[in-house]
Amino acid sequence: MLEIRHLRTLSALRSAGSLVRAAQLLNLTQSALSHQIKLLEDRYGGPLFERKSVPIGFTATGSRLLKLADLLLPEIEQAERDVARLSQGDQGQLRVALECHTCFDWLMPVMDEFRQRWPDVEIDLVSGFHSEPAELLRSGAADLVIGSDYSSEFATFPLFRFEILVVMAQKHRLQGARRLAAADFEGETLITYPVPEERIDLIREVLRPAGIHFERRTAELTVAILQLVASRRGVAALPNWAIKNYVDYDYVIAKPVGELGLWSDLFVSVPEALRQKAYVLDFVNVIREQCAASLDGIKLLS
Repeated sequence: MLEIRHLRTLSALRSAGSLVRAAQLLNLTQSALSHQIKLLEDRYGGPLFERKSVPIGFTATGSRLLKLADLLLPEIEQAERDVARLSQGDQGQLRVALECHTCFDWLMPVMDEFRQRWPDVEIDLVSGFHSEPAELLRSGAADLVIGSDYSSEFATFPLFRFEILVVMAQKHRLQGARRLAAADFEGETLITYPVPEERIDLIREVLRPAGIHFERRTAELTVAILQLVASRRGVAALPNWAIKNYVDYDYVIAKPVGELGLWSDLFVSVPEALRQKAYVLDFVNVIREQCAASLDGIKLLS
């Protein structure tokens, strides 16, 4: 029998662009997702999509089921939101603070989509640069923080894992390196946001344990950091999504750190009182859905 979960699977495949990312988006193992698809294909007597096409190309059968998904899923999701409004109320506020300052690159479309889904929930960014955004949750000045895992204090929802790359100017002395090691940073100037050193992954995970000596310079804006890097004032460590366009246009060069890369996890944290709020849960879902579809090189967290 065709079920709602099957339609959600096909929709996730189209949005995520691959079996791996669709499984992450649906919180399934890849084998469980493959098994579900095989059962559907056995039922309809043929493939639903082309296995080797990038992005995924759907067959006539898959496209027809996707058309059904596009008709039904928005109605189902709207009904679920309506039921949540009836049980919890349809008003509230989300004052969002960012620990991850490069999140601005993808957060604006997320907020636009959320406003369409929850027009009576006031959502806004807490203005200013905050070196300790979790303190805003503690003081009640913010309702939601996007950043580190604060699960010891707050209700926390996992978003995704991303790789941190080191960017440098063209013709930098390290441009020929395939990957960077801690010793490569000896004597370098590291350009960062003005946050405590323990919140900077490269310093905390790589440089400090190796006893590397480096200079540090700060800037509040990502574009300012990249301008300083391009003008040979130092190097910076930034998320892969934040630097993609600059690297594609040869403005800077990007290098991974270590044999396995330097990875960081991103979370949403809210006070316990907001843990079960439908609009909070939906905001988290919108982030995961949109980032899975638009950000290359991320891994959704379960």
